[in-house]
Amino acid sequence: MTIAEIRKVCFVGAGTMGCANSLVAAISGYKVIIYDVSEENLSRVPAIHKEMTAYLLATGYCSEEDAIAGLARVSCTTDLATAVAEADLVSESVFEDLALKRKVHKQLDGACPAKTILTTNTSALLVSDLEDVVERGERFAALHTHLGSPLVDIVGGPRTSHATIDVLTRYVLSTKGVPLVLRHENKGYVLNAMLGPVLTTALILVIDGAASMQDVDRAWMRSNSAAMGPFGLMDQFGLNLIHDSWRHRQPDPAGDVLAPKILTFVEPYIERGDLGARAGRGFYQYPEPEYAEPEFLAGDSDTSVARNAMTSSLIGNAILLAANDVLPPAEIDQAWTVGMSLEKGPFAILDEMGSDAFIALLESPASALPPEQAEQ
Repeated sequence: MTIAEIRKVCFVGAGTMGCANSLVAAISGYKVIIYDVSEENLSRVPAIHKEMTAYLLATGYCSEEDAIAGLARVSCTTDLATAVAEADLVSESVFEDLALKRKVHKQLDGACPAKTILTTNTSALLVSDLEDVVERGERFAALHTHLGSPLVDIVGGPRTSHATIDVLTRYVLSTKGVPLVLRHENKGYVLNAMLGPVLTTALILVIDGAASMQDVDRAWMRSNSAAMGPFGLMDQFGLNLIHDSWRHRQPDPAGDVLAPKILTFVEPYIERGDLGARAGRGFYQYPEPEYAEPEFLAGDSDTSVARNAMTSSLIGNAILLAANDVLPPAEIDQAWTVGMSLEKGPFAILDEMGSDAFIALLESPASALPPEQAEQ
């Protein structure tokens, strides 16, 4: 059911996230309009929505009848005034560029009705990086979605009102999402603040020759009862996304050390067009990747080095989130289990392991964290 405060939602940016979020909103009963400066981008929306609708139907998110009704609620425009007219909520998903996002939100603030709540779906920037360009700071927040997951991060800025957070929380619930309201902003939110270092650890293990790609994925799949490992996950995200995230990374001492190694490793895949699952080939070949074969997990290969390094990274970064009061441990575990579709979160794993065993794991040279984690 829709909520009373929101009837019309405007999605700014017709890329993958804008299309996914607009489809979910429309199926949930909201009137949706997608705005993009590119007619070409908007022309692709129906095909993208069709593909995404098939996924939602296959996962049981909605009925075919609901999907048809939802698609009928969607319209597109290149005219900003038309897009935001009477909008109760705006969700921005333009390219992850600080100057561009600031420009877009300043335009939106001037064009939207006074009632409109402005949100950003940024994955790399902070609310405080953007909110000073809008006058309606009390009605500005991050509403960050994870593709293919019901998890939605909600983060207020310095001026965001409790009423705005409440409306956004109920809006997420109305779309069958799982709202995660952070106590304060944090780079990478919660899920990505744990997953990013795990993926980095996986890459460094292979780049430095400590483990093979297959053994890294076996280690993760065995210890977490997961359907795929880090390299399979990166294939799903798209290697171009992994590459871009490191190429456009904001400077920091640890990242400056790791970025050249990771970019050198990933660039040959990019040059060949091996961009991941959607391209038919990435780290694995699709539609029948090696990790999906029954015998992939068989054998007695020693994957303890990879397992220990990735487990240390996951738990260590979860502890940092709790220590920095981003969320309590139970909600950090919820972010992980919901976002990753796994049974256990990092604190549940730590409880089973015991603090003494975890400390011993951290002190083991075989599980040393890459600088990105170790220097936090």
